[in-house]
Amino acid sequence: MTDTTVHLGANQYGKAEVRLVRVTRDTERHEIEDLTITTQLRGAALADSYTDGDNAKVVATDTQKNTVYAFAREHGVHSPEEFLLRLGRHFTTAFDWYDGATLSAEQHAWSRIPVDGTPHDHAFVRSGGGTRTAVVQFDGDDVHVLAGVTDLTVLKSTGSEFHGFPRDRYTTLGETDDRILATSVTARWRYLPEAVEAGIDWNALHASVLERMLATFADLHSLALQQTLFAMGRAAIEAHPELAEVRFSMPNKHHFLVDLAPFGLDNPNEVFFAADRPYGLISGTVVRDGIAEAPAAWATVPAFV
Repeated sequence: MTDTTVHLGANQYGKAEVRLVRVTRDTERHEIEDLTITTQLRGAALADSYTDGDNAKVVATDTQKNTVYAFAREHGVHSPEEFLLRLGRHFTTAFDWYDGATLSAEQHAWSRIPVDGTPHDHAFVRSGGGTRTAVVQFDGDDVHVLAGVTDLTVLKSTGSEFHGFPRDRYTTLGETDDRILATSVTARWRYLPEAVEAGIDWNALHASVLERMLATFADLHSLALQQTLFAMGRAAIEAHPELAEVRFSMPNKHHFLVDLAPFGLDNPNEVFFAADRPYGLISGTVVRDGIAEAPAAWATVPAFV
């Protein structure tokens, strides 16, 4: 029997999915911010906790959770990016044995309920326009900020084609010059470090990036979902000098024309079957020319590309 040795590899720990709702009551018109926050801390000093059960350098995950709530009260939220930056700076300076941290957030949107045509001051309904995401990476002295969106479902009823693909004896898909194009967009974009350092209006910029992406989806006459993906990323980068790159995952939400001929009916692209699986899954990255790669920005972030 041979001797076997092991060593501790990459690791991190923290509190996952802390549910935070912050109500601002400065006036009779309340504001609500609803987030799910995850904190993950890492550092060489944590090795003893894994190998020997020594917790001297382990800030309890319960403490991390409580810090989220205390910071929300003391500083407010304002934007997911700003809130995560503040949390990360605290954890990596108050406990200087941490080499890095990954802080992530999902923001759940609410809209005001209209009453007699007027938005109510303190009654809300959950919005359905996708979920805003943010990730802040602390890697030594470097800080990287990723913003994004997930579950952003979009559809165009025309203005999309798909043809010219290879055919073999297993190919049954017909070519089309007019189809429904639908997808659920997951996107993350990385801000240039110099833009982060200079200061960013996080909420306004996030809204503007989404506006450019959605306008491109709507206006582009698409020959493939891949073409649409690239055009959306290019439009966002061209319009916003703060962006270094955009990563996408876009499943093709297929809509198949129903054959109504057995019932004596035609179907001029009006009645479709929406199939949930299987589905084409398209992913890709659009990168600004001339910028340095930043693998540390994406380390420990769940990959979809």
